[in-house]
Amino acid sequence: QVQLVESGGGLVQPGGSLRLSCAASGFTLDLYAIGWARQAPGKEREGVSCINIVDGSTYYADSVKGRFTISVDKAKNTVYLQMNSLKPEDTAVYYCAADLRVPHGADEIRAFRSWGQGTQVTVSS
Repeated sequence: QVQLVESGGGLVQPGGSLRLSCAASGFTLDLYAIGWARQAPGKEREGVSCINIVDGSTYYADSVKGRFTISVDKAKNTVYLQMNSLKPEDTAVYYCAADLRVPHGADEIRAFRSWGQGTQVTVSS
């Protein structure tokens, strides 16, 4: 059974950094695509970033390019999202998601079939 557990969210000031973690269990990441989506109050869920574990291709939403970095530690079966230069508009619940597919863009994560419970990120002074 696929299980994804996020951690690392919290309150941070604008310009600050956070690193989110997503621990995967019940499967190995080797053949998967995995990544992050977020949902702010009153808004649709949007894809933030995803990675194709097979070839290492990464994808980012335009709104986070240059500020966020996705990475994977296969030995730990864990995916990370390093978020720098955070802005108030980054405030949202961040979800980890995975699927057996080849992604071609960050927003494809919205169609992924396995999801974590989410972790809150709040950017505020």
